[in-house]
Amino acid sequence: RTASMYTLIPSRLPVLKYLFVFCRHNGSLANGDKGRRRSRLALYKRPKANGVKPDVIHNVSTPLVSKALSNKSQHSISYTLSRSHSVIVEYTHDTNTDMFQIGRSTESMIDFVVTDTAGNGSSQGGGAAGEGGGGGQSAQSTISRYACRIMCERSAPYTARIYAAGFDSSKNIFLGERAAKWRTSDGLMDGLTTNGVLVMHPAGEFVSEPAPGVWREISVCGNVFALRETRSAQQRGKLVDNESNTLQDGSLIDLCGATLLWRTPAGLRHTPTLKQLESLRQELNAARPQCPVGFNTLAFPSLAQRDIVDKKQPWVYVNCGHVHGYHNWGYRKDKGPRECPMCRQVGPYVPLWLGCEGGLYLDAGPPTHAFCPCGHVCSEKTVVGWSQIPLPHGTHAFHAACPFCGTWLTGEQGHIKLIFQGPVD
Repeated sequence: RTASMYTLIPSRLPVLKYLFVFCRHNGSLANGDKGRRRSRLALYKRPKANGVKPDVIHNVSTPLVSKALSNKSQHSISYTLSRSHSVIVEYTHDTNTDMFQIGRSTESMIDFVVTDTAGNGSSQGGGAAGEGGGGGQSAQSTISRYACRIMCERSAPYTARIYAAGFDSSKNIFLGERAAKWRTSDGLMDGLTTNGVLVMHPAGEFVSEPAPGVWREISVCGNVFALRETRSAQQRGKLVDNESNTLQDGSLIDLCGATLLWRTPAGLRHTPTLKQLESLRQELNAARPQCPVGFNTLAFPSLAQRDIVDKKQPWVYVNCGHVHGYHNWGYRKDKGPRECPMCRQVGPYVPLWLGCEGGLYLDAGPPTHAFCPCGHVCSEKTVVGWSQIPLPHGTHAFHAACPFCGTWLTGEQGHIKLIFQGPVD
């Protein structure tokens, strides 16, 4: 990742329109960001429009579908209603929109390659591993190869809309006989993908009044529905006709194994750049916090050192917030809860890590709080905001989780204010 995504873009580049950020990844993928396999993706205006829009509808015999779709230059969606009857909707070129596609496939038509990762002991949720199956890719991914597509208007205000399913290498979308699909009241077709594309728009302004909205499902044609009973149920939810598929700053997109956060340039202006995060880290270390047991000076490691615990690294008792260096006071052989020497509260004792993905922040405030129980540190507004958001897990469960690693939040609030002890001198 580069700081330029958060700062002013050089004038020779197209205007930055939007930014995708993967939840559960603290600034980069485990194996690094490469090509279309990234923890974040900036969307720019394309040199030439590649958007499409519905055009002609054909009713054909199902055995003849492949012949009807032989035109490789024509985008189309095929709805199989029965073994003998299918409906094909042809799409035509739209000069007013840019199309961006997201999915598990590594084929060239996918702009943002995502896969779910096998969870580890500290994380209860999947994330994005990326292209080529690196980073602990699960054997059976629940993310579609062609999960969804985004249509962005090429002129201001650059409205972006999300649709379930993406076009494959033959420029087709197939909804088979078992897929949830139906005729609409105006005689058109619509449907849902197997595990669905869920979207939650914030109830207020994401950066000023962060409050969770309601999770909805988006159809192939961009209509909004209440959630199905389970993720892959045949019966669709109720149509929510007063909501839209238009993305806004803070919209969350869940692909059943990977969760994306949608950020706008206006929203990103409130978040810290990588340079600002480094300044915040240096300010924390300049205060020379000390361990109240060993009296040694503590220091947050560099942003590049995200997984290796440093000997000077601060640790915290997550039930009370008292910050220490690592020590063996109150050590128990079973590696269970530890007793805080300052207040005697018993609870998890974990190293502190600075949240390195600025796009997940709600503001650029000082890093005074940490998520429980993982120990990722960021601003108070950020921890309060994310602790209220239920993220999808599995086919029908929702849990608040740390946006930097995906660990389910614990405790009454899911976060704690850090209590540092200054230098004795």
